[in-house]
Amino acid sequence: MLVELHIRDFAIIEDLQLDLAPGFTVFTGETGAGKSIIIDAVEMLLGGRADSGMVRTGAEGALLEGTFRLEQAVRQPVQELLEREGLLEDAEHVHLGREIRAQGRSISRINGRTVNLAMQRELGEWLVDVHGQSEHLSLLRVREHLQLLDRYAQLESPRQEYGHCYRELGEVRRELAELRRSAQEAGRRSELLGFQIDEIESARLRPGEEAEWLEARTRLANAERLAARAEAALAALEQPGPMGEGALEMLGRAAQELMDLSQIDPSLQGSQREAQALLESASQLARDLRVYREGVEYDPRRLEEAEERLSLLSDLKRKYGGDLESVLEYAGRAQRELEGIGYAQDRQAELEAEEQTLRLRLGELAAGLSSARAAAAESLSQQVEAHLAELNMAGAGFGVDQRQEAQAEGVPVDGRMLAFDPYGVDRVEFLVETNPGEGMKPLSKVASGGETSRLMLGLKGVLAQADRTPTLIFDEIDQGIGGRVGGVVGRKLRQLSRGHQVLCITHLPQLAAHADQHFKVDKQVHGQRTVTVVNPLQGEARAAELAAMLGGDSAANLQSALELLERA
Repeated sequence: MLVELHIRDFAIIEDLQLDLAPGFTVFTGETGAGKSIIIDAVEMLLGGRADSGMVRTGAEGALLEGTFRLEQAVRQPVQELLEREGLLEDAEHVHLGREIRAQGRSISRINGRTVNLAMQRELGEWLVDVHGQSEHLSLLRVREHLQLLDRYAQLESPRQEYGHCYRELGEVRRELAELRRSAQEAGRRSELLGFQIDEIESARLRPGEEAEWLEARTRLANAERLAARAEAALAALEQPGPMGEGALEMLGRAAQELMDLSQIDPSLQGSQREAQALLESASQLARDLRVYREGVEYDPRRLEEAEERLSLLSDLKRKYGGDLESVLEYAGRAQRELEGIGYAQDRQAELEAEEQTLRLRLGELAAGLSSARAAAAESLSQQVEAHLAELNMAGAGFGVDQRQEAQAEGVPVDGRMLAFDPYGVDRVEFLVETNPGEGMKPLSKVASGGETSRLMLGLKGVLAQADRTPTLIFDEIDQGIGGRVGGVVGRKLRQLSRGHQVLCITHLPQLAAHADQHFKVDKQVHGQRTVTVVNPLQGEARAAELAAMLGGDSAANLQSALELLERA
């Protein structure tokens, strides 16, 4: 609800600070005193089109500020909106500001931060309905009609069930669409993966075999050279050299001589053992060289085999990884991906069956919602027309246009395939007939003025519990009605204020007497400048104002005013 309103240098308002209470508040005063200017200021504060012509003469700009307490009905969506834009400062209050420069520029602020006008307007739609200008009237926004009808019909539980099923279907369809988009690519991918897996598996790779083949190729490619070198080394050990003895023979003779010496001089036993060890090592070396030389052979076929194997390994590494371990890991990943593609095909069949089941279920839930809405629409129409009759609009009619649209990819309802959205298959719009014989027309097309304000009051009276807008402002609601109907309007506004904050401009004392809070708007001249002054009225001052509205400050009018207050 609107708890504080500050207006400065706006039209003939110099500086006005209003503290507004819950319940029903009226503004009264002579025509031209500035009552509607207050409403104009609120509309601009809510994001209405700025008019630099409204800046007070001589001022650089006008300043409009309002503090709203967030009621429970709108607290969560408003907080989500503010948090989304990084504007949430206080969980229970929000401050709106609008500065209008005389040169034509305007600045909008929410909680002290500059925002664009669209953001301020979006927030304003949650906070206030101004009856008199359709720009801020939720009942003239067709998108709200279905929500209002459902809240009137108390369809929260079936709507939640439908919404849950709708979200499930959406998730299934998104997954299906993704699978179908990738189905053709998956086929090509499957063929490629199969080829790659076969290629790797047919190679029968062994970790570490590349080093073995490299070593084998080196030996095979150098077989003749290796055999010659091994033979030369063996000859050096065994065949007589320039001295007439080979290395082994000379080591043997040295070992024998040291053995003989160690028998005479025991201190040479260590040397004798070293000589014997050298002889044994050289003998073993000769045996190893002989085996190696006999194993070395030139085998072109074996060399070709080594070259082919190494070429295959190199090709696999180039395609699938930097080493054989990486190639084997790639084969494992490819196998898992291939299995996943096969699973995706099975999953697609499962999802298609699940989609069909959900569509049937969604159709059943949508049919239930449509039936409940149709019954609620009939009841709503009767109640609204009864309220309108009490408001001196006995010839007015009200209806609800509930329709569906065919769609091949929709949900089945009563043998038809219907388009659907998160709220069902229904498109709902309120219709009115303000004068008999004119026919029903969309509520959003009705003209503004007092008749529309009464029409809205009738709707608001019926939809009081369904309508979440905290603050309702009625301008010119008493246009074209007399005192008797004014009293009825006053009672209805007071009833409406039990669930909303209601602000109303009126010229009828019968209506004003029902208010919880009463402000008088006067136009005064201060220093050759006209200014609007707003004062709260209570007790005798309020009775005197009602008497003046009845026709003057006579004793009879004062007594009538007191009676109005007592009856109210």
